[in-house]
Amino acid sequence: MAVYYTLLVYDRAQAELLEERAFDSKAEALAARFDAEAVHRTSGENIEVVVLAAESRADLMRTHSRYFYSLRELASQVG
Repeated sequence: MAVYYTLLVYDRAQAELLEERAFDSKAEALAARFDAEAVHRTSGENIEVVVLAAESRADLMRTHSRYFYSLRELASQVG
């Protein structure tokens, strides 16, 4: 099964996904991560740059929902 690699740039202070890019290979995703970290290095500690891997974007949305949904949307899913 194919693996879906995605780069996420997330602003923790604003709870906002700033960038999302998919890659076919782990090496490409990690290279993009290092580039993004260099760009956001001076943005402060509220910017989070990560590469995640899963079988699909839907899996990422389920396992790492805080990156994809607002706090209000997350709260409504809890109950």
